[in-house]
Amino acid sequence: MKTEWSKHWKSSIRPSKQRKYRYNAPLHIQQKFMDVHLSPELRKKYGIRHVMIRKGDKVKIVRGQYKKKTGKILKVLILRQKVHMEGIEQTRKDGTKSFVALQPTNLMILELDLTDKIRKEKLEKKTSKEKK
Repeated sequence: MKTEWSKHWKSSIRPSKQRKYRYNAPLHIQQKFMDVHLSPELRKKYGIRHVMIRKGDKVKIVRGQYKKKTGKILKVLILRQKVHMEGIEQTRKDGTKSFVALQPTNLMILELDLTDKIRKEKLEKKTSKEKK
């Protein structure tokens, strides 16, 4: 099996190939794995289903141990394909606390951080295309 990443990869049902594809993908492709679903209200407002997650977005955990908890995103780790959220911490044996790394697929965005002008313009562009 090749160790290189191939953009001509066809979907496979083998989990090992799926993991290899995600792990060996270049950074610009790994960034696309960081898309998170929007809440139904935001879907109606912007006319899109998912958007790239950013620091400062308010999210809700949809699946897993911390289900139904909400908070802001503190850190986005593109290489590990994980995010850190405020209020979701684990206590280690020595008593220190550390953030739990969450998968973006298990989150839903409730509020977008629109302090970035470029992000705001992109969302407005997409909504104007939908209205035409």
